[in-house]
Amino acid sequence: MSNNTKVTDSFNFFNGNDPKELVKKYGSPLYVISESIIRQRCRELKNLVKYPKFIPNYSAKANSNLAFLEIVQSEGLNADAMSPGEIHVELMAGFKPEQIFYVSNNVSADEMKFAVEKGVTVSVDSLSQLETYGKVNKGGKVAVRLNPGVGAGHSAKVVTGGKKTKFGFTLDLIPQIEETIKKYDLKLIGINQHIGSLYMEPDAFLQSVATTLEVSKQFKELEFIDFGGGFGIPYQKLNDQPRLDLKKLGEEFDKLLNKFVKEYGKEITFKIEPGRYISAESSVLLGTVTAVKTNGEDKYIGTDIGFNVLQRPVMYDSHHDIEVYNDSKEDEKVTVVGNICESGDILAKDRVIPKAVEGDIIGVLDAGAYGYSMCSNYNNRLRPAEVLIRENGEAVLVRERDTFEDLTRHFISIKE
Repeated sequence: MSNNTKVTDSFNFFNGNDPKELVKKYGSPLYVISESIIRQRCRELKNLVKYPKFIPNYSAKANSNLAFLEIVQSEGLNADAMSPGEIHVELMAGFKPEQIFYVSNNVSADEMKFAVEKGVTVSVDSLSQLETYGKVNKGGKVAVRLNPGVGAGHSAKVVTGGKKTKFGFTLDLIPQIEETIKKYDLKLIGINQHIGSLYMEPDAFLQSVATTLEVSKQFKELEFIDFGGGFGIPYQKLNDQPRLDLKKLGEEFDKLLNKFVKEYGKEITFKIEPGRYISAESSVLLGTVTAVKTNGEDKYIGTDIGFNVLQRPVMYDSHHDIEVYNDSKEDEKVTVVGNICESGDILAKDRVIPKAVEGDIIGVLDAGAYGYSMCSNYNNRLRPAEVLIRENGEAVLVRERDTFEDLTRHFISIKE
C-alpha cells in the first residue's frame, strides 16, 4: 500500500482500475463512484436496529444520480425527496410512490399537488404550509416536521434543529397544528424531524429521538415517525479520524423505539433519512494538476477542480482528504486551488500532500455527498462525467460530461 493512496487502497476503491486511465478515457475532472461502498453503507443502516418495522429512507439531495438511486432501491431502502425533480428521478429509479417521502420546505401549492397526484406522502413544516396543503388535498393524509429543540452539524449552515433554524414546527404550535388538521379534515399519519448534518457523536441525535417520541404520544393515529439523517462520516481519514459508532447508536436507538411502542400500544414504522452516510464515501473526484506556482511564501497547486465541480470547501469550509496518484516520496505544504476566477476557489489551504507536478492526477476523497448534486456551470464551465465501478471491477459511464450544446441548449438569441 502506497502512503500516497492509503485511503483508496484500504477500501479497494478503484477495484483494479487505474485513476490515470479513467481520466484518460473519460476526461478530467471526473467523479468515480464505487457500487460496493454504496451497498455496504445501505446494509449497515438497514441493520442499525433490531426493531422489525424500521426502514432507512435515502435522502437523494446528497446524490441523485440515477444509477446511484437504482442501486439504493435494489438494496431495499426507501427514498426522501425535496423537490418534484427528485420525485421524478426516484420514480425512474424504480421506487414506488409509497416508498417516497416528500419532505417539503417552503414549496408552492403546485409542488404539493404534484406529489399528491403521484401518490407520494407529503411532510409540511409550518402552519402556513399546512394551510396550503389542506387546500390542495382536503381530507388527505399528511405528515408534519417538528423542531425538537436540538440542533447538530458541522456548520451553522446545516444545523436544522434548535432555536435558530427555518425548519419545523416548534412544539408550542401543536394545538394550532391540531386545529388546522381538523379544519381541513386531514389525517396526521407521520411525524418527522432532522437536527442537522454530519454529527460524529450519537448523543444529540438520541436526545432528539427521545423528545420527538415523547411529543408523538399525543397523536393517536400515527403510521410512522421519521427521525431524519445527519449521520456523519470521517472526512479526515489520513489523520485516522474514528467513525461514528453505529453499534452504540443503534443499541440506544433500539431501546427508545421499543419503549415507545410498548407505551403507544401498537407497532408503527420508524424511519431515518441518511444521505451523506450512504453517499459520501462512495465517490472520489479525480482531477488534473494544471499549474504549480509560488506567490511569496505560499506554494499553489492549480487544478481543474473548481468550486463549480465541488462546492463544499468554499460553502462550508469543509475538509476533504486529497490523494496524489504518483510515486513521489516527498511531502510538501501547499494550497490546492481550482480554475474559477475567484480568490475563494480553494480546495485545501496549507495542506501537506505528496509533491505534485503538472499532469499529475489527484483524488478528492469522500466527494459523493453534495458533490455532483451541487455542481454548476459557473464561469460557463462544463460539468464532469460520472463513472461507476461495478462490484466486478467494470467501469461504466453513468452520466455524460456536458458539451457546449448542453451549456447553450436553453439560450434564446435576440439577434435579428
